[in-house]
Amino acid sequence: MVEDHKRPAKPYRDKDFINSPDARTLRILSEYLGPESRFNELNISDTIVFFGSARTKSREDALTQLETVRRQGGDLAKAELDLEMSRYYEDARTLAHRLTEWSKGLEDQKRRFLVCTGGGPGIMEAANRGASEADGVNIGLNISLPFEQHHNPYITRELSLEFHYFFMRKFWFTYLAKALIVFPGGFGTMDEFFETLTLIQTQKIKKVMPIVLYGNSFWRDTLNLEALVKHGTVSAADFDLFREADSVDDAYDFIVEGLSEHALGNPGGGM
Repeated sequence: MVEDHKRPAKPYRDKDFINSPDARTLRILSEYLGPESRFNELNISDTIVFFGSARTKSREDALTQLETVRRQGGDLAKAELDLEMSRYYEDARTLAHRLTEWSKGLEDQKRRFLVCTGGGPGIMEAANRGASEADGVNIGLNISLPFEQHHNPYITRELSLEFHYFFMRKFWFTYLAKALIVFPGGFGTMDEFFETLTLIQTQKIKKVMPIVLYGNSFWRDTLNLEALVKHGTVSAADFDLFREADSVDDAYDFIVEGLSEHALGNPGGGM
């Protein structure tokens, strides 16, 4: 009787090997080549990136929560704060909608500036939602986390990607970006904002990219950037790397002006 020996798995199909420390380089490379193949296939080279908190609720959800708390009890202060912060969800949604309509209306149909987010809830959902409501293709670059993060339903299906490595995800945020809008957020949002500024300041990013820090009262309350100039750790000229904005109109005008001047005449272009 001939024994039925199970054939050994090829290394690239061996899950134990692929998930081992020895194959880390392959996993990192796959998070570069996989998205690159998808973007090339769909002819995507330009994005407008939205950063912001995953915890920000829509106006509708915040109102529903507040009404529930008032009827049934609960953390009223938190519910009222969520309603106040929902302004940023609605502003991100509106801004993404307007930028998508602007991009779709460009005479050069080969250039599309697609809304790109981290793919999760909150501000990310708002931006994907606004782009979707304008019938625009949009991108979600998600990250596997033990909490908070899940794919929002407004991302274009073929462009909903998930990463394991933060640094590879941030590479794809930055490499295709032609503009960046930073809405109120926590550690992750601040990390993304400051890393982008550092790359521009050190000329690792050479393209001219309009950056908006959105929500004056929030950012002035949470970041004392002027203190960095006061103590000599950055120069006043570094503040020219971004623009503060507190309305959709101001952010929209600044982004469109910057893209029209610096991106439309410069096809492609990464970091």
